[in-house]
Amino acid sequence: MAANAVLYLKAQQNAEVMEEHVCVKDIASVYCSDSSICAKVRSLKVYCFCEEKRKRQVISILKVIELIEKECPGVMVENIGETAILIELVNVNAHKGPIQLLKLIFVACISFFGTGFTIMAFHNDISINKIFESVYELVMGYPSDGYSILEVSYSIGMAVGIIVFFNHVGGRRLTKDPTPIEVEMKIYETDVNKALIETADREDKTIDVS
Repeated sequence: MAANAVLYLKAQQNAEVMEEHVCVKDIASVYCSDSSICAKVRSLKVYCFCEEKRKRQVISILKVIELIEKECPGVMVENIGETAILIELVNVNAHKGPIQLLKLIFVACISFFGTGFTIMAFHNDISINKIFESVYELVMGYPSDGYSILEVSYSIGMAVGIIVFFNHVGGRRLTKDPTPIEVEMKIYETDVNKALIETADREDKTIDVS
C-alpha cells in the first residue's frame, strides 16, 4: 500500500441497495492511483440492515471517511461529493405482480380522465365555443352553422402542443432533453432526500463520527 496516497470519494445523495450489507461501492465512486487501495475501499462495509426493521438510514460522509482511514492508515481521503448519504434498502420483487399492474392502470386512468376533465372545465369556464363563434362571424361575415375549421385546428394544435411540451410520442423521445415531468420529478426527489437527511440529523438518527 502506497504511503500518503490520495483517495477521492464522490458520494451520492441517495443510494438504493438490494443487499443488506452496504459497502462503499454501493454509495460512492472511488478513485485512487493505487488500485489495491481502491479495491479494498470499495469492498469496505459501512452499514448493515440485518438487525434493523427500518429500510432507510442516513450516514455521514465523515463516518465513511473514518472507516476508510481505520482500514487504510496513511491514506488521505478527499470528499468531492455529498456530505450525507441516504441509504434505502429496496425489494425488487415488491414492484412485480398483478397488484403493481393494477396500480399502474389506476394511475394512468386518473391522469388521463383527470387531465381531460380539467381541459373541458377550463374551456367551459372561458366559453370557448362562443369565442370561436364570434371570431368565425367576425371573419366570415355570417354565423357558423356548426363546428368550423377553428375548432378542428384548435384541437389538432392542442394535441401537437402537448406532444411537443412533454417531448414524447408513445415511447419515443423527440429530443435528448429531459421532459418537464422528468425535471419536476428530479427536483421533487432531491427535495425529499434533503428533507429526510435533515430530519434524521435533527432527530439524531444519522450515523456520524463520535
